[in-house]
Amino acid sequence: MTAETPKHVLTGGCQCGAVRFAVTGVPAKISICHCRMCQKASGAPFASFADIERENFAWTRGKPASFKSSSIAERDYCAACGTPLSFHRIDGPRIEIMTGAFDRPDRVVPTRQYGTESRLGWVVGIANLPSQTTMQNYGPEKMATIVSHQHPDHE
Repeated sequence: MTAETPKHVLTGGCQCGAVRFAVTGVPAKISICHCRMCQKASGAPFASFADIERENFAWTRGKPASFKSSSIAERDYCAACGTPLSFHRIDGPRIEIMTGAFDRPDRVVPTRQYGTESRLGWVVGIANLPSQTTMQNYGPEKMATIVSHQHPDHE
């Protein structure tokens, strides 16, 4: 890219908006991790990450708090709202951003899985479960009364 050509930018942040980030360039890989540590760190059956070279990443608003989850890695999160944001090896060249924290998570599609020894057996059948939209679940009357305090998926 030349100086005149703007770099592709992916943005995101925490639920409350106190911490925001921007990614230039394409992630090295996008993956799902089923390991027990990722399950606990995300509070979910698995975590999904976009692996970014540090020179292509910047915190653009606020700074996350971090937890040293092992002797080799830290996990960043928003101290204000608790949103898990990233995983990175201490002093490593890359940072792995949780795909759900991106403003457009549909643009960061996983292509591999790790930690499958801890994958929960029911995860493989999720697509076959009965499903409904949030509107179908709550109905228009209830939806009209809900006020979101979540930061919008943009600046």
